[in-house]
Amino acid sequence: MSKFVILVTGASSGFGLMTAKSLAEAGHTVYATMRETTGRNAPQVAAVAGWATEHKADLRTAELDVQSDASAQAGIAHIIADAGRLDVIVHNAGHMVFGPAEAFTPDQFIQQYDGNVLGSQRVNRAALPHLRGQGKGLLVWVGSSSTRGGTPPFLAPYFAAKAAMDALAVSYSTELALWGIETTIMVPGAFTKGTNHFAHSGKPSDAARAAEYETGPYAGIADRALKGLAGLEPADADPSEVAREIVRVVDMPFGKRPFRVHVDPSQDGAEIVNGVADRVRREIYRNIGLEDLLHPAVVG
Repeated sequence: MSKFVILVTGASSGFGLMTAKSLAEAGHTVYATMRETTGRNAPQVAAVAGWATEHKADLRTAELDVQSDASAQAGIAHIIADAGRLDVIVHNAGHMVFGPAEAFTPDQFIQQYDGNVLGSQRVNRAALPHLRGQGKGLLVWVGSSSTRGGTPPFLAPYFAAKAAMDALAVSYSTELALWGIETTIMVPGAFTKGTNHFAHSGKPSDAARAAEYETGPYAGIADRALKGLAGLEPADADPSEVAREIVRVVDMPFGKRPFRVHVDPSQDGAEIVNGVADRVRREIYRNIGLEDLLHPAVVG
């Protein structure tokens, strides 16, 4: 099996860092990208370099802030110049917020969409001309079971942004297939331990409005939601399973990779609903005579 040059966004911690390390251990050349590589994340850059040396793995870091057009363009250009090519993009960057929807300002919603949705669009616009030019590639989108599974309260901005990202991934899949570019949407469930996802979540900026939900009929609901999610998660739930599944998909032969993979130890129903939605998608494409867009073309 040939090895690939792989870009992972948001790889300073969590699923991104786990995925970057796992792919490098599998023998690929991996760029763990993050912002502020010479500032806030400088210790992470040093840690990654130390890990790569210790494990004799080709894991590199690169500056790439998905919320900046210039940074995305420069980051992609650096990787292609450094490695000579780019084969796989893992769209992982994102940030979670927790609190009542009403207490988040519109600007906070914009920030959620900017990181979780527009960030992947910036990276795609920088990288896809290269992937289309070489006639082969793979996009892996790290989504969320919340887009179609159970949706507990107080996660509305995150859920809405993740749903938008999923919709974008679905549309891109058929618009890139004839260029020889495959799509896999990875769907992790609610891993409440081991990723810092909940620990580092943002809060509503309208604290007074949020406080109104901490008394009255919604008093205690936030704690019940978090405890309920944690209670659904099996004791042996391992977030690194997401990284292992991404490695498995990347290492599969071209044309055989699955469109969607669920890694959901809590079984919140997303797999069932996505199964129906993805079937409807396939049927629509057949009915309008575009079934060939459902599979990546062999180019060249």
